[in-house]
Amino acid sequence: MTNVPISRRRLLKGLGATIALPFMESLYPSKLYAAHYSSGTAPQRFACLFMPNGVHPRRWNPEKTGTDFELSPILQPLQPVKDELLILAGMMNKNSHTREDGHYTKTANFLTSMRIAKTVNAKVDSGGISVDQLMANHVGKDTFFPSLQYGLDRIRSGVDTAVGFTRLYGGTISWQGRNQPCSREIDPRMAFDRLFRNYVPGKKPLPEDPLKKSVLDLVKDDVKILEKQLGIEDQNKLGEYLEAVHSVEKRLNDKQNLKDFESHITPDIRTELKKMDLRIDEWAEYSEGVDITEKTRLMLDIIVLAFWSDASRIATFMFGNSVSNRNFSFLDGVQGSHHSISHHTEDPRMLDQYELINRWHIEQYSYLLQRLQSIQEGDKNLLDNSMILFGSGLRDGNRHSPFDLPIVMAGKGGGKFKTGQHIRYPDQSPLANLYLTMLHSMNIETDQFGDSETVLCDLLV
Repeated sequence: MTNVPISRRRLLKGLGATIALPFMESLYPSKLYAAHYSSGTAPQRFACLFMPNGVHPRRWNPEKTGTDFELSPILQPLQPVKDELLILAGMMNKNSHTREDGHYTKTANFLTSMRIAKTVNAKVDSGGISVDQLMANHVGKDTFFPSLQYGLDRIRSGVDTAVGFTRLYGGTISWQGRNQPCSREIDPRMAFDRLFRNYVPGKKPLPEDPLKKSVLDLVKDDVKILEKQLGIEDQNKLGEYLEAVHSVEKRLNDKQNLKDFESHITPDIRTELKKMDLRIDEWAEYSEGVDITEKTRLMLDIIVLAFWSDASRIATFMFGNSVSNRNFSFLDGVQGSHHSISHHTEDPRMLDQYELINRWHIEQYSYLLQRLQSIQEGDKNLLDNSMILFGSGLRDGNRHSPFDLPIVMAGKGGGKFKTGQHIRYPDQSPLANLYLTMLHSMNIETDQFGDSETVLCDLLV
């Protein structure tokens, strides 16, 4: 951290913990504060939430385009943030269109817009750097973590013999280079500790290790010193932020709802897990003993804390790997697993369940957007200064269709985007056009990204 150009006054420190703080007026000269939050100069954030297996194709898009539209059934959970949305139709990731594979070639290149190579085992080639990592290369030097990569499923290895592609392609959307996928964190506890504790990967804690204490307890002396330097408004801001940290940590430490998974693994279940190439310790991800909604929201809350404190400005989150077959029977009206239900064969009962699974994903997206919107940052809020992308590499899981992808962006990107629109572009418009537009909004000058053809000027102020 000593090489990171961040003021030490913005950190709370204790033995075993380091907490980055939001920007507070009391700690900076008024002119510097005003410059920091003047139009277009506040930190811009980017996050991408990736959903596997596509959507119910007839329940996704609003009926009308323009600003006078009503949200579709699947998108209804976004009603509280409707004015912050850009719903973009007609887009396609052209380099994912292949007859060889239905999923992997539409996941690994979701953020690269390049064609992936058909490789085996640990050898991978995504075609190029992903847009989130290109952003991280430009803004990451100003934060503790250039980027954060989170997910719910372990990255799986080996070759999917049905299509001949390595499964590694199904668990990664972030690429530092064409042959260099970014590692993902799937454990909320580990994600939290990496963000707030002096964590050394691979090092086991000592018996008296501070990992056993709350991070707020570890920095409480520093908090008392800092509070004396703050005005009333910033004291309230500090209290709100630390309470949010405490809330996440408390939820992580709540063991009451955890079960003994081994006792639930019957011989039949064990056989199914073997078919899915899952180890027994991965059963937690698929059993009723884990509240997957709570696990998801913990991960999203950690992204909020990272953006709020400016510990990182770039993040990706994968709801599932390619061909994810997470069981969604915890939802009322759903009996079965995601991938299986996505192959609905136009069965109305399956399509209804498909829609409910899609709505659950949108509910989590809406949760993140509303959390960001609730946090003030100068005369704006965190969502105003962010670009939060939601999408899938498929339109319809039954057809593995890469056309007219389900794409939503939320947030004004620091005042750069005109939100509150449903726009339909000509069929097969490059998704990379959106990425190029995002890069330009962050003052990252490049003539092309992936297969982009133009900047989407109609999205910009």
